[in-house]
Amino acid sequence: MTEDLNKLKSRIEAVLFITARAVSTDEISAILGAEKEDIEEAMLDLIMDYSSRDGALEIDDEDGYIIQVKEDYIDIVELLCPVDLKPAVLRTLSVIAIKQPIRQSDLKELRSNAYEHVQELLEKGLITRTKDRNGRSFNIKTSPKFAEYFKLKGDITSLAKVLERERKIGDD
Repeated sequence: MTEDLNKLKSRIEAVLFITARAVSTDEISAILGAEKEDIEEAMLDLIMDYSSRDGALEIDDEDGYIIQVKEDYIDIVELLCPVDLKPAVLRTLSVIAIKQPIRQSDLKELRSNAYEHVQELLEKGLITRTKDRNGRSFNIKTSPKFAEYFKLKGDITSLAKVLERERKIGDD
């Protein structure tokens, strides 16, 4: 049984590493085709393994399970990977990049959590926001840090035109 448990723990570890988001025991069970009870047992054992070693990684189980860097090592992560965006925030950023400049009120219609996402993107320096002429909304566009982060060369407007053209070709 120990060999089977160790193999299951390794497979769970691979799932947690690849998904890079919190996953539930139900999801892990479905991915691996294993019984939920076996997943739960192996997960507890895996959490104990991580907590007993003096490494930089840990398994967090707040909203599902995820492998993450311990707080003591965040400075290294921020140095090497200065911006970490959740998929929903990244989708909002892509809308801004393609439609820029875009009014925040228009963005809100396209992306329901836009206000929260805009705040996060402002804090990370990936967008800029200025009052529009009527003073009731903001105009949002990407910042130079956006181009630097995504290693984009040239004009962002040109990139948006290319993406729009590719989208139209794909719709045909």
